[in-house]
Amino acid sequence: MEIHLNRVDYIQVGVTSLKTMKLLPALGKKATQKVAVADHDGVLTCFGMKKGEAVPVFKTLPGPKISRMDLGGAAGTPQEKIFVCSGSQVRGFTKKGKLFLTFEANLTESINAMHVLGADLFVCASYIYNHYCDCKDQHYYLSGDKINDITCLSSENLSRPVPVLACQDRVLRVLQGSELAYDVEVPGPPSVLELYNKDGGNVTDFSTGEEILYGTTDGKIGLVQIGESAAAIKWEIDNDKKKGGILCIDTYDIMGDGVNDILVGRDDGTVEVFGFDSASEPTLRFEHVLSESVTSIQGGCVGKESYDEVLTATYTGWVTGLTTEPQKAEAGPGDKVRMSKEIQSKVEALRAELEQLQVKVLQGREQYQQTSQSTTAVSAVPVFSINDKFTLSQDDASYSLTLEVQTAIDNLLLQSDVPIDLLDVDKNSAVVSFSECDSEPNGNFLLATYRCQANTTRLELRVRSIEGQYGTLQAYITPRLQPKTCQVRQYQIKPLSLHQRTHSIDQERPMNRLSLVGQFSFAEIHSWVVFCLPEVPEKTPAGESITFYFHNTFLGTQLEATYCKGEGHFKSDNVSTISILSDVLSKEATKRKMNLNISYDINDDSVSHTLKMIHPKLEYQLLLARKVQLIDALKELQVHEGNPDFLIPEYRNILDESASLLEEYKKQPAHLERLYGMITDLFIDKFKFKGQNVKTKVSSLLEILDNYDLNSLLDFFNEA
Repeated sequence: MEIHLNRVDYIQVGVTSLKTMKLLPALGKKATQKVAVADHDGVLTCFGMKKGEAVPVFKTLPGPKISRMDLGGAAGTPQEKIFVCSGSQVRGFTKKGKLFLTFEANLTESINAMHVLGADLFVCASYIYNHYCDCKDQHYYLSGDKINDITCLSSENLSRPVPVLACQDRVLRVLQGSELAYDVEVPGPPSVLELYNKDGGNVTDFSTGEEILYGTTDGKIGLVQIGESAAAIKWEIDNDKKKGGILCIDTYDIMGDGVNDILVGRDDGTVEVFGFDSASEPTLRFEHVLSESVTSIQGGCVGKESYDEVLTATYTGWVTGLTTEPQKAEAGPGDKVRMSKEIQSKVEALRAELEQLQVKVLQGREQYQQTSQSTTAVSAVPVFSINDKFTLSQDDASYSLTLEVQTAIDNLLLQSDVPIDLLDVDKNSAVVSFSECDSEPNGNFLLATYRCQANTTRLELRVRSIEGQYGTLQAYITPRLQPKTCQVRQYQIKPLSLHQRTHSIDQERPMNRLSLVGQFSFAEIHSWVVFCLPEVPEKTPAGESITFYFHNTFLGTQLEATYCKGEGHFKSDNVSTISILSDVLSKEATKRKMNLNISYDINDDSVSHTLKMIHPKLEYQLLLARKVQLIDALKELQVHEGNPDFLIPEYRNILDESASLLEEYKKQPAHLERLYGMITDLFIDKFKFKGQNVKTKVSSLLEILDNYDLNSLLDFFNEA
């Protein structure tokens, strides 16, 4: 069963944060609902639709940026009180816009997640969770990693409200009072939580618990059943099509089949509706792509009575509906299409508005011309906000850099002081040009300019770094604003940049060990680990010691880091990982004039194990390169002979697949060189720990790689 939804734009407010748009409960069964939306200017706007026009109910005065919104009310009554948080302050408004609550949470950091339940208020700042009841402190919890979202389960089945935190370290933490009851491992860093069916689920067996939907920053969605002492994951939807990360989720029966559907908004502008098939498995029923990230999503009835719709708010503040109401009148040949009075008045109003805007623009231009020639006028730099994200993608071991600006981007300059590859992105329509760099004296390895097409507000780039080479990637963003202005954003490329946090590793693999002992504090060694590895929380963990697990997204090798005050132990099945860690850690200690005692335990079996892990990737890339080399010659033969039937089947296949082979080869420009580089590093590192310098033998190694055979490579490593 498919569904057709039509897009309608309602109003535009300022730049919005996640979860800052809500639908107030309807007064009647099929009545339209009011919309409350809050923005970075600190303005809370509430509006309803009348005769196709957005009519404001109330609008607050500008103030500090509003970061979250939630609806609340006394238990058993309609949840129509609007709560917003800005900084560490929570304010409550009635549906008419009257301020009835101002509560200062006295947190040192700004609130970034909030949930309201009756008289209970749950707020989270970066690492801190606080629970207030009637504005009095109840519970407090310090999380091990950043908290991205919070929700709270409450129902007759549970003896108490159960808060659930979505934390950056790929865990949902379920709390009991001020203590951690248990945690649930999820496949990616969870960015958003939503109660399934709003009241927490349709569980028939009362003892089992309640259901929560989660969305991750790498685009996966799942349903977890939360009990008081344990949880079970019911289903997960993978992100096979490499769509954006999940920013917002809601549940609403838009299909009208009596089962709540799942509405999803992503950071690449995709809006999705998942329905359930007869086996209760979620299936995609509808998809629509907006041009910017979707920060809030709600299901309800806004534009016209009895017509359900999916309402979204985007980063730049557009409130847009995808409605079931048909928007187009169809006519056959010879038919006349009559415009209703409503549409006629709408068209006239739009024309009048256009004329007013044109006059305003002309006046603005004249004023600008006058002030630009004046001697006393001061030029002010226009301020614009940028929404940026720099994340490691697990599938192809590359970093995705997403930049979103509230106005159109004119150009983007990328500069890096470490060697990185720029990979092709299908969605990216900008024209890229590279400039020559003098890498040696100034350490400038990349200078690339992206010139954007008109009205591009969002740009996505992919880069791949080399482990062991660390530094900074800088993006200079210039929007189409007058006077010309530019903002710089910096992104750290870490020594072990292709490693990603994981919940556990395979202890059976042959491991190499690196141990450090010295006069350093727990905070100092933690800051070194943060410097070396991505996805480690900046705050020093609570407790005496900590263990983190990582896996290398490019090769699949793994790393275990355990450390405490005065000592650190690192285990990996890849010698090169241990070598990079040892170099960087000893450099950091030398900077602080600290004496370190470093010891190694190198397992020779691990080298052949790593080579066997590289083998399938290398074999595939060599075969791809060989096929691409043959394409031109085969095409020439085909032109001469007229048809390719005389070729052997293998060559005919290459001709048939030539377009996809070339595209794949273009997407991974230096893949083969990277693999060669890793094998060379592995060779040098293996003998470095034995105190031998084998750089003279590298040329013989490259000869073996050109005529690649796994056994001869293993023999070379063992005999050298």
